[in-house]
Amino acid sequence: MNVYAIEADALRRSYAGGFEAVTGLTFSVAHGEIFALLGTNGAGKTSTVEVLEGLAPACGGTVRVLGHDPYRERAAVRPRIGVMLQEGGFPSDLTVAETVRMWAGCTSGARPTGEALDMVGLAARATVRVKQLSGGERRRLDLALAVLGRPEVLFLDEPTTGLDAEGRRDTWELVRALRDGGTTVLLTTHYLEEAEALADRLAIMHEGRIVTAGTPAEVTASRPSRIRFRLPEGVGAERLPLTLRAARHLGRQVEIRTHELQDALAELLRWADDQGVRLDGLDARSASLEEAFLDIARSGRAVATTETVGV
Repeated sequence: MNVYAIEADALRRSYAGGFEAVTGLTFSVAHGEIFALLGTNGAGKTSTVEVLEGLAPACGGTVRVLGHDPYRERAAVRPRIGVMLQEGGFPSDLTVAETVRMWAGCTSGARPTGEALDMVGLAARATVRVKQLSGGERRRLDLALAVLGRPEVLFLDEPTTGLDAEGRRDTWELVRALRDGGTTVLLTTHYLEEAEALADRLAIMHEGRIVTAGTPAEVTASRPSRIRFRLPEGVGAERLPLTLRAARHLGRQVEIRTHELQDALAELLRWADDQGVRLDGLDARSASLEEAFLDIARSGRAVATTETVGV
């Protein structure tokens, strides 16, 4: 067995007119790992995933899924993977159960229809026609078809779009259970909370390339923590200790950024106690994945981590 379930080496993908959507991507995903691919619209996520799924050939570089080229060796790869596209197309007049049975007829080793529907919370909607489903229910049906064949590798493109909070959490639990059962999962999502909650590792794309990768903790640790508070009237930010210079302040509102949150907060509280100063609205928190993502989206700068892509 290969060490990695998914491997991309210097992957490139171009479109008519010379537009290069993916520019030399290199990364890998281990067996039994959840890997999230993040990026703004147009970053190249879907273009990348379509190549990995075998829906389009690479224009350069190499791609391997379960040791095979997913496009040229599609017959060897397709029965072993599950694919959930951003939007599925179902015959609107079929019922939910009929749709699953139809798909099962084209799927090797398919789960029983009832089991697949129960996994995604659609068992009670089995006799409802597809055209009567809500948008969130259609996404659940998409997911049921993606896991129908007990895939070794599961591709999920924006899996929880349109789901309510409960549906999103249920989907997370299912994805974790699949991972714990040995399934490798590669997902794209615009929900950073989702990536932070699910991913063992993630990569953030910008303009067709990966600019940072690692565990969610490694990516967020590269960003400074922040402390925010309001100073009382008559106390200016210039009175703060030099080691606690404000990253920015507007009137009484102050923000301090630091890579040593505990030390900085302890020093701030000691200073406030010594000076008899009350810090209204005091809020201290570690950096978030959202902050790292937004910084990259705005500037395209790489965020250093302790992990290199694909390791």
